[in-house]
Amino acid sequence: MYRGDYQLIGSELSFFTRKLEAQLRCQQIPWCYLFKTEERKAELEAKAGTHFIPLLMTPDKWLIHDTIAIGPMLSERFGQRAVIPTTPLQRACCFILEDAFNHWLGRVCVHSRWCYPNNVAWVGPRFGANMVFDRSIDERLSATELEQLASIGPMMYEGFGKAVCEANGVGPEQATAVQGDFKNMLDALAAHFADNNFLLGDRPCLADFALAGASKAHFICDPEPESWLGQHRHMLQQYTDQFFGDWQGDLAPWPEDDQVPATLSTLLDYLQGSYYQSAPANIAAGLAGETYYEYDCGFGTTHARTQRRLNVARLHVQDELLKAGATDDDQVKALFAGRGILEHYFA
Repeated sequence: MYRGDYQLIGSELSFFTRKLEAQLRCQQIPWCYLFKTEERKAELEAKAGTHFIPLLMTPDKWLIHDTIAIGPMLSERFGQRAVIPTTPLQRACCFILEDAFNHWLGRVCVHSRWCYPNNVAWVGPRFGANMVFDRSIDERLSATELEQLASIGPMMYEGFGKAVCEANGVGPEQATAVQGDFKNMLDALAAHFADNNFLLGDRPCLADFALAGASKAHFICDPEPESWLGQHRHMLQQYTDQFFGDWQGDLAPWPEDDQVPATLSTLLDYLQGSYYQSAPANIAAGLAGETYYEYDCGFGTTHARTQRRLNVARLHVQDELLKAGATDDDQVKALFAGRGILEHYFA
């Protein structure tokens, strides 16, 4: 393994860029940011073969993308601070929760960012800080710079934001549904984090980085979703802050005897009634060649575009569950019994 810094290429306002940043920090991997500026855009996309972010440039000059693949690679390379448990139940929870957060939180992210004009106006100059000025969003923008970058938000809304909200079935007319579902998630997280630092207890796993990444890039960043946090603001801020400072000391061990916190059931209850109402319908419609699908997570019918990528992610989790022997494990069977979650990955 080559020595040197990993380059994280992306944007500080990107869910998955922040997800990968959280892992790099947690595992104490030498890294630095390289913002995807307008000047670098064409060269980076030509080298990577994709317009998606984040990208990760390794010290041995591999340019790779997709945090689903990058996460396990880094966990193995820097195994002294591994973030994937090896026992069946904990490993199953790690990959199942990562999959759910990867593909469910994006609905809230895009809706809250692009369906509210004041938020669009706020976020545009912050994108400009990264993309135009090659600067962190933490550096204050002057009045002149804010004026210079004011057109970026509306331009991004017309070129991307409006379409991605429509594709995900989370346009302005879905405000009640999106905010209601988000509140249900916050309630479940608050019940869990009242007694636990992380999703699996005292040691973070891949799924934590997904949740923290969405929170850092969106929920505690943008003014619109931040205004929805209410009594849970401190909880989410405290949880997220753990990932974006300097990690001190060794990571705690995984819980003994392949145990997971009892409060994880509350979070699984929430996901059973939300993501796992949407994902199976999404995949089934996509495999049938349909462009759109419908689901109901308790707030009426949502009409959204199918995503082929979702089935690829499902099969990735299936592989990890099989490798861990999770399907034959009594603790796994007990925790997931009657939820339809394991069945989703083996449909």
